[in-house]
Amino acid sequence: MSGMRQKIQYSLALEPVDQGETLVSGYQGTEPFVAKLTSESPASAEQLIEEVCDRENLVRAWKRVRSNQGSPGVDGMTIDNTRDYLREHWPSIRSQLLAGTYQPQPVKRVEIPKPDGGVRKLGVPCVVDRLIQQALLQVLQEQWDPTFSEHSYGFRPGRSAHQAVAQAQRYVAAGYSVVVDLDLEKFFDRVNHDSLMARVAGRVTDKRVLKLIRAFLKSGVMEGGLVSPVDEGTPQGGPLSPLLSNLVLDDLDKELTRRGHRFCRYADDCNIYVRSRRAGERVMTSVSRFLTQKLRLTVNEAKSAVAQPEERKFLGFSISNDGSERRIAPKALDKFKTQIRDMTRRTRGISLPQLIEDVTPYLIGWRGYFGFCQTPRVLTNLEAWIRRRLRSYLWRQWQNGPNRFKELRRRGVPKFNAAVAAGSPTGFWRMSRHPAVQQALRNHYFASLGLPRLFVSAQA
Repeated sequence: MSGMRQKIQYSLALEPVDQGETLVSGYQGTEPFVAKLTSESPASAEQLIEEVCDRENLVRAWKRVRSNQGSPGVDGMTIDNTRDYLREHWPSIRSQLLAGTYQPQPVKRVEIPKPDGGVRKLGVPCVVDRLIQQALLQVLQEQWDPTFSEHSYGFRPGRSAHQAVAQAQRYVAAGYSVVVDLDLEKFFDRVNHDSLMARVAGRVTDKRVLKLIRAFLKSGVMEGGLVSPVDEGTPQGGPLSPLLSNLVLDDLDKELTRRGHRFCRYADDCNIYVRSRRAGERVMTSVSRFLTQKLRLTVNEAKSAVAQPEERKFLGFSISNDGSERRIAPKALDKFKTQIRDMTRRTRGISLPQLIEDVTPYLIGWRGYFGFCQTPRVLTNLEAWIRRRLRSYLWRQWQNGPNRFKELRRRGVPKFNAAVAAGSPTGFWRMSRHPAVQQALRNHYFASLGLPRLFVSAQA
């Protein structure tokens, strides 16, 4: 009877059925796991994998994986393909997880260009493995996160990059006006598996979970059709990787706290704040030694430095030397302008409303992060620069003198002024500042087409 009850509990099809629908054979609905009964979460630490496979945990994990979308892994299956696949194969996958025999597929190598040159190598797991990693993350994070340092801000519930930058600013304002900026060389690629698993084993007693995590670490990388084994590193791209990186660097957090340092860490980006350059040099030397000898990590000496806050960037921001102001770092501004130049290049050949529609999500996302700066003039100057790009774009689309004259007149420009502007041989970029063009294409025109503002006042 108990075996039958368990079978009913985990009859799968993932998510409660909509009201008014009838559950047919456990497979009605749009998601891969709909259970007729709610499973109970196990209490024993030896049954951690059962908690990972708990229906409610899987429902949450699937919703997160689905909302994140992402590209297919080595099996080529999309989110929708995987949903259908899980409806049929989840009971078998779950049995393998419970037995400790599940073998993840290799991750797909994807290279993302870095703003400062080079590439960042990501490892994209297949959707099934992303689901399992997410389910595992949710259980482990709930247990581990309360034990992590208050100075750690990356990839943790209720914590953000903005909080890290604000805390760094408070340190500087309090007189700790020299920053020890540590850059870990290829951190995610260099984590020692045995060292990492020893830390996991100190917190997890379920051997099936330990075996599963090691299997994810050792799953290999497919690149150019060939699978290469992996002996170190936690591939960026999977849900579990950030948690494991925080576990490794928790030792650094605790060591810095033991030494009484003021610091902020976001993933592998760590800044320590001291009162003098001499103290900073001592800290740089001793902490680099700790990272190399104790954690087996390598400090990138070319990118690490002891400097004043204005000279360094932290999570895309720089901080004035007296701590009074946080600014958008120059490299972040350069990256923004490069992206906008590409999106508004004059040869795109689409209408202005379509162009604005394309650029809007990027502007809103960028504003959501960098709007945290305290330099509104920078934002309003960027707004003016974007509008100038759009005027230049439209001036090119109008193509010739007669058409430009007609467009200017249609927008209320006096006849003489329109004729002078339309007949000008001046280039597109300079013409975007011409009084007649600015009169015809005022700021409110772009606002009417839905162009977002970058600076939104607190009163707005």
